[in-house]
Formats: sequence, structure tokens, C-alpha cells
Amino acid sequence: MIQSMTGYGKEVVQLPAKTITIEIKSLNSKSLDLNTRVPSYYREKDLEIRDIIAKSLQRGKVDFSLNIEGAGSETSSQLNEAVVKEYIRQLASVVKGDEVELLKMAVRMPDALKTAREEIDDQEYEAILIGIKNALGAINKYRSDEGKVLENDFFERTKTIAALLDEVAAMDPQRIAAVKDRLRKAISELKENVDENRFEQELIYYLEKYDITEEKVRLKNHLQYFEETLRSGDSNGKKLAFITQEIGREVNTIGSKANYAPMQQLVVQMKDELEKIKEQSLNVL
Repeated sequence: MIQSMTGYGKEVVQLPAKTITIEIKSLNSKSLDLNTRVPSYYREKDLEIRDIIAKSLQRGKVDFSLNIEGAGSETSSQLNEAVVKEYIRQLASVVKGDEVELLKMAVRMPDALKTAREEIDDQEYEAILIGIKNALGAINKYRSDEGKVLENDFFERTKTIAALLDEVAAMDPQRIAAVKDRLRKAISELKENVDENRFEQELIYYLEKYDITEEKVRLKNHLQYFEETLRSGDSNGKKLAFITQEIGREVNTIGSKANYAPMQQLVVQMKDELEKIKEQSLNVL
């Protein structure tokens, strides 16, 4: 079953003094393009987190965010007294003012607050890893659900192309007859005596150039292979893209050989369906 590269997963982990929010978003991309946003004191775990995400999502433009908010009395910042006092001293030398007003100004200055703790809590990190696992489960379910929608759409469009191909096959004898009539009419308009045997030989050679038997067989096989790939256990968007290229090659060749307006109209409809398949296949994992 195929999977979409579009997805979203979110997990909120509630600890006694903190709320941890994990969000993962993904869009289509040719490879894995992973962007992570984590608190500064979790930077040393960034590679480990990236590896976990990469193994699960494989491909796509992925945005991961880890947000940790303190709750209750716990605070992650403290007043940097030495820096604040120095700011007050410098401000007092520039302007006259009440100490309270100078303090209000000083605490807004850079480095007035310092981080009280920047060490990783093992229990907190374990909770984060569980949260990441749950968020990945949510986004993969989203991808699978989207993939099912894409799969149904692909089957409908390949069936449409196959039905149009059946119409092309049914129309082929009529096309050949029309081509023969045009050639005979062209010869008759020249008002030249033509050796009938030589004419038949040339006609056979000419019609062989416009024969689409092989293209019809290959196109049918490519459509079947595309559907088999959709039903396979693995999601392989790149493989589907390669098959659509082969389908397109056969459709284009039929169109160029058709030399018959009604058949070319059917080819245009096949191309339209194929373009929609190509657009959607870009989003398949």
C-alpha cells in the first residue's frame, strides 16, 4: 500500500512541572529534508532525534519541533545580579532617575536573565522519546490515510486509460481503412497509371510505419505493472514515477503514429489522465 509524503502528527506529554509539545509536519520532496527545532540544552540529542525521525519517515520535507514549557513554580531563568547591577551603574552615570526605574530598564537589557539549568533530565528525555514515537505513529497513520486516497485515484485513472486503449484497439481497423482510402484518393487525383502490385507493396510498407500493435501491448503491460506496484506491500513513489514515464512514451508514440483524428482525440484524453497521475505520484513516498 502506498503512503503520501504529506502528513501531520502531534503529541503532548504532561509532566508534573512541564508540558512537552511535539509536532511533526511533512510535505513532498525528492529526498529527506529534515528541519528540527529543539531547546538549546537538547542540541546534543539532535542527531539522535534526527536518526529516529529519518528511519520512520524516510523521505519528504519534514519539520520537527520540540517545545517545553515550565508549569507551576519551576522556572528556567534567574536574575543575573552582577550584570543587572552593572547596567544600573552605567545607566545612573548617563541619566538621573529613581533606582526602581533604572532597575526596570536594566532587566530588559541583554544577559539580564540567565538560564538556571541547562542539563538534560533523563526521565524527561525518556518521556520525550515516547512522545516522538507517538507523534511519528500519528503522522504515519495520516500518510497511510492520504495514501489510500491517492491509491484509489490512481486505480480510477489507470482504468480510464485502459478503457481508452480498448477504444483505440477497436478503432484501429477503421483507421487503417481510412489511411488506405486517403492514399488511393491521392493516387487517383494524380491521374497516373500505377502498377497495382507495386502500389500494394508500397502501401504495406507505409502501413507498417503506422502500425501500433507493439505500442498497444506495451502500454497495456505498463498499466498492469503500475497497478501491481500499487498493490505491493511497499510504498515506492520513485518506481511509480518511472513506470508513468514508460506509459507516457507509449501513449506519445501511439499519438504520433495514429494519423487519424478520432484516435488522436483518444490519445489526448489518455495524456490528460496520465498528467494527473504524474502530479499525484510526486507526493507518494
